[in-house]
Amino acid sequence: MLKILYAGSPAPAATTLRLLLDRQAQDGWQIAGVLTNPPSAKGRHKELVPTDVGALAAERGIPVFCPQKLDAAAREQIAAQGFDALVCFAYGKIFGPKFLSLFMAGGVNVHPSLLPKYRGATPVPAAILNCDKETGVTVQTLALGMDEGEILAQEKIALDGTETTDSLLDKSAQIAAALLEGLLRDTAAASSFPKGKPQEGEPSYTKTISKDDALINWNDSAVKIAAAVRAYTSEPGSWTRIGGETGETLKILKAAPLGLADDFASLPAGTVAAFDKKQGILIKCGQGVLCVTELQRQQKKAMGYKDFMNGARDFVGTRLV
Repeated sequence: MLKILYAGSPAPAATTLRLLLDRQAQDGWQIAGVLTNPPSAKGRHKELVPTDVGALAAERGIPVFCPQKLDAAAREQIAAQGFDALVCFAYGKIFGPKFLSLFMAGGVNVHPSLLPKYRGATPVPAAILNCDKETGVTVQTLALGMDEGEILAQEKIALDGTETTDSLLDKSAQIAAALLEGLLRDTAAASSFPKGKPQEGEPSYTKTISKDDALINWNDSAVKIAAAVRAYTSEPGSWTRIGGETGETLKILKAAPLGLADDFASLPAGTVAAFDKKQGILIKCGQGVLCVTELQRQQKKAMGYKDFMNGARDFVGTRLV
């Protein structure tokens, strides 16, 4: 039986883990432990909350390891369990050569892009922001360089321009589970991961997203702003201000571009041009019009555009910045 240590932290990694646990019964491999980030303090009372992966593992009775650092003590603890292989999906820490040497069969990493495109931490938002027609999921060998491993499995995902980061990550997680299932079955039979193929093409890189990145520039096109809204979805959330540079923060949660630029040609970009009861709140952009259907005022709950307008009857004509 191939004993696997699964390393991951956020919700998509938990989705993949859950699917793998449901499929591992007779394939000669078993997820025998989970490595995840330590619990973090959340909420008003700063209660310690485990990662999504950690919570799922605890629920299924799987040993959980959550060291602050992958130091000598952590390596000793992991080595004592006799794991054969490492499977990683969005763990959040870098593996050094000493840690990787603990796994005789080797290690693999799930990356939600078509490597070598979009190496780094935010490949899914990058694909949405760039309005790509396709992206994908890659399973690569774990290498010391960031996302530089050899490709073991890869599957493309067609994009239609309606995906959000959350929905695309969920789809990627499901594809990852299917790719890993076949790979782990073959690895269990051979006692090591198969040889991969080198990445081909010019690599590109993504960066960590900050709140400032999600500030809407109303001089951009409606198409570009709508893509940003979908890319930033729940975290950090596309936002703007009501009432100038020091005004109230307003998050735009759902929106789509409309081709109505000529109808509001005289209005400055960022102006709330109209309220259409059937479509949404219409905001003039550098090119085109953004139709907003879900918003969230500062320290308030998210709401649909009709409910929002019921409490903001003077919103039309406002200039957002």
